[in-house]
Amino acid sequence: MITHDPPPVLPCTPPVRTARQPGCSEYGLLFPDFRTPSGPAARRRATVSDDLTDLLHQVADRHRVAPSVPAQEIRRQAERRGRRRRAAYAGGAAAVALALAGGLAVAFAGHDGARLAPPAAASASAPPRPSPPQQQRATATVDLTQHELVLDGRRLPVSGGTAQHPTPTGRMTVVAKYPERRLPGASVGLGEEYDVAMRWVVELRAADGTTNYLVALTYNEQAPGERDVTHGWIGLRSADAKWCYQLLRPGDVVHIDRTGPAPG
Repeated sequence: MITHDPPPVLPCTPPVRTARQPGCSEYGLLFPDFRTPSGPAARRRATVSDDLTDLLHQVADRHRVAPSVPAQEIRRQAERRGRRRRAAYAGGAAAVALALAGGLAVAFAGHDGARLAPPAAASASAPPRPSPPQQQRATATVDLTQHELVLDGRRLPVSGGTAQHPTPTGRMTVVAKYPERRLPGASVGLGEEYDVAMRWVVELRAADGTTNYLVALTYNEQAPGERDVTHGWIGLRSADAKWCYQLLRPGDVVHIDRTGPAPG
């Protein structure tokens, strides 16, 4: 009987156990080369692996829980930050003050260090402001003979003192005025134990201290311009007395004259 031998295995090296060669087993048989690949593909895979590792580290860092810090340590840290902040503010303020001082020194000194003269006052070139007009003093004239008072172009009838109580004459000055004032009753013939309320009173005073009054004769409106009925006052009708009261001011002058004989 004829026998057939199996096909021989072709060795790539002699069938002795030697160090592995590329593509062969330790017994010299052929097998695929599974060593670490090289080339562009291998470099791309290595880059992807590095990027993935970095990404995982970033995710872990974001979700990492900070270690707990005792409250006392938190307060100490806050105090240290506050001290550093105040020190920084103080240093900044000092720097600003020095800068301002230096700027002012430069502003008031020339390039050669000489101080500059201050600018001339603006008011020196500006025209002087007109002073407010002074109020003109009013002057009244009383003619006891004509029973007339002239003030600001108006002629008003008056009543003077009787023969027993003549009105003093001369230059007198307005010193006060009252819308109403109580005066001794004796001045109108009522006796010392009485007093009377007079309206629109203008008080006059002479240089020797003599005092007199312009008043409204509310108790005898017909006397002004006709006859003398007062105890030395100058009496006017109520409307005329109010007008004089409103126009005259303290310091105004009243001249009282008698052009004829005194009443007998």
